[in-house]
Amino acid sequence: MSQIASPASHARDSYELVGRRIQRLIAAPGVQKVQVVTVARNDDESPEAWRQVIQEIEETSGVRIEHLDGGAVRIGWRQYCEA
Repeated sequence: MSQIASPASHARDSYELVGRRIQRLIAAPGVQKVQVVTVARNDDESPEAWRQVIQEIEETSGVRIEHLDGGAVRIGWRQYCEA
């Protein structure tokens, strides 16, 4: 029997997928060296989930978010933020 996902569970899943994708990008060895990454929302990602994840990252101490044209963001931390 198939299960139908509720809108609330879809939003939570989308939020988690956005968060995991950004986490993987940030964890990449090359990104860790420069301590900055530029990320854009994928077409299949919920705009609400994207905004929520970016807002939560923005509230993190030691992290700077720069909003770029086209909706992308540049996430920087530590040395990048001090430059």
